[in-house]
Amino acid sequence: MVSLMLHFGWTWVGLFNTEDNYGVWFLSELREEMGKSRVCFAFENMIPYNAFTDYSYDLSKYRQLMDSSTNVIIIYGDSKFLLSFIVKFGHILITRKVWVMNSPYDDVTIGKRYCLIHSFHASLTFSHHHRNTSLFTNFILKGTLDLGHCSYNATLHWLLRHIFDMTMSEESYNIYNAVYALAHALHQMFLHHMEEPPGYKGQPKTFLSSQLHPFLKKIQFTNPVGDQVVLNEERKLEAEYDIKSFWNFPEGLGQRVKVGEFSPYRPHGQQLVLFENLIEWPIGITKTPQSVCTENCGPGFRKASLEGNATCCFDCILCPENEISNVTDMEQCVRCADHQFANTQRNHYLRKTESFLAYEHPLGLALVCTALCCSALTAAVLGVFIKHQDTPIFKANNRALSYILLISLTFCFLCSLLFLDRPNTATCILQHTTFAVVFTVAVSTVLAKTITVVLAFTLTNPGRRIRPWLVSGAPNLIIPICTLIQVTLCGLWLVISPLFVDIDAHSEYGHIIILCNMGSLTTFYSFLGYLGALALVSFTVAFLVRNLPDTFNEAKFLTFSMLMFCSVWLTFLPVYHSTKGKVMVAVEVFSILASSGGLLSCIFAPKCYILLIRPEKSSLHRFRERPTERNKSKVGHKFCLECLEETLLAIMLNEKDPFSDRVQGKVYKGKNGNPERKKLKKAKKGQIL
Repeated sequence: MVSLMLHFGWTWVGLFNTEDNYGVWFLSELREEMGKSRVCFAFENMIPYNAFTDYSYDLSKYRQLMDSSTNVIIIYGDSKFLLSFIVKFGHILITRKVWVMNSPYDDVTIGKRYCLIHSFHASLTFSHHHRNTSLFTNFILKGTLDLGHCSYNATLHWLLRHIFDMTMSEESYNIYNAVYALAHALHQMFLHHMEEPPGYKGQPKTFLSSQLHPFLKKIQFTNPVGDQVVLNEERKLEAEYDIKSFWNFPEGLGQRVKVGEFSPYRPHGQQLVLFENLIEWPIGITKTPQSVCTENCGPGFRKASLEGNATCCFDCILCPENEISNVTDMEQCVRCADHQFANTQRNHYLRKTESFLAYEHPLGLALVCTALCCSALTAAVLGVFIKHQDTPIFKANNRALSYILLISLTFCFLCSLLFLDRPNTATCILQHTTFAVVFTVAVSTVLAKTITVVLAFTLTNPGRRIRPWLVSGAPNLIIPICTLIQVTLCGLWLVISPLFVDIDAHSEYGHIIILCNMGSLTTFYSFLGYLGALALVSFTVAFLVRNLPDTFNEAKFLTFSMLMFCSVWLTFLPVYHSTKGKVMVAVEVFSILASSGGLLSCIFAPKCYILLIRPEKSSLHRFRERPTERNKSKVGHKFCLECLEETLLAIMLNEKDPFSDRVQGKVYKGKNGNPERKKLKKAKKGQIL
């Protein structure tokens, strides 16, 4: 029965069986087999025989039948039980229900009153398989059977099967085997007792029926039709069954049709054979019926059990992202491999594509063009500086440091190209080490320029002997010292835990992100922290000297450049950590270009503007003109601004300082003395500063 349920996918069935020992045994066996195959009971009713006399009991069972969601009902019992059940519920039309019964229903007489529209039409019954014997048919035909007022040449073949069926029924076959079994047992018993001495005075021995039992219980033989009969419980054979359907036509034209068979001796999965073209379904069913508590969970879904309900009742839940189910009624979804991802229907795998910011990508192409244009612009500015290197504005702003800064900015723009296209071990190492070194050179150069401005203006204070530091170029040592520290940190980083190519298969749906793994995060953040600290120091120093006199003084521009630089990288950190894949690389490249562009524009754009657009402002003659009233108001006295700016220019241009006794190691002696020194002495008394 369970194999039949599985064949048609019926996992939700009802049961009526007798309330006796045999019914309890059947229910226990059926539950065990159904549990293995995950077939569930919608309801199970043990019906006593006396219940059929209670009309209210019949009504409650009818309501249970009609209200239940199951379309398949199993009825199990003897002939008396089945006949009572059919009579009780046969007069009530029950449609769209498939009845599955055991064999005694075959022997229940179907009278003329049974017609096509009947509740138990086309029921499926299981009966023990046996071969029909011609001896039995011949015996019936040649027997002394009263045919009533039939003609002399009448034959039993003319009778309809529902009146007299000459085929051996299951009960007839059981009787047939029982007679042969008894004969074999008697034969064995007689043979056994023939070896014993004869009875009293040669009289034949008498036997009791109880003496036959030991022989009968162990008997096994092959009957005349070729079937093996075994009554030994220790060697009990598995039964074979025929599956039949009773087609009930009007006026008794009933017909039992074999629609399948079950043999436990066939290979697993082939034990049940059905001839589905012969199956006629009950009233109200036009195609193979379905009987499930919950519709099957198709591919892309998994079964989720409902607490307190049978295992056949469940919810269908869509598989989570990156998991699939490709068969029906899966308990758990299967997670995709790292190189695969689930399609939108969650029913099969798709291969992930590699993701990286390529040169051909529109975003990558835009960044490449920007980097090349900015590096070309920086090279052009460097060319302008070299061509006009003898002008006062360039000489006053330390040409050597300007050259170093422009060259480092060119490499800053170009190093952004290392972050594009598919990364490999070499580019991963070059990306961040080159970035660290060239930006350290650029920021330390800005710091050196700022300190140079501070030292130059400090010289205007009488008594300060720091001119040799400025003239000897001591501030320029900041660049190699700071760069050496950064190179050391990068070297430690590569030794302790070098960078390598890694993949991220989970951050971006449907893609494998090819990226550079930073290795040791401690050393990575060490070099970033060092670069950030250097930038912060440069910004702080530039900010403190931003209000120094501004003729040829770049203190304000250095302040703005470092403000932009710090702002870009402070914004970069949270954005970088919140993005993945191509966008993350694009953010890093954009930050490199923006910070480098900020340094270039803030520091060198004003100089290029003066030189190319307003060249008259870069002349030394204009610089040494007397200050305007506006400058007076800023400083408080015109002489103070004149002496400060002239001193700065003299130092920057390596010219003779009118306020110093030594210029490049030589003593300066005036013929009439130095009248300006007298003014400087007055300044010590607080008349100017």
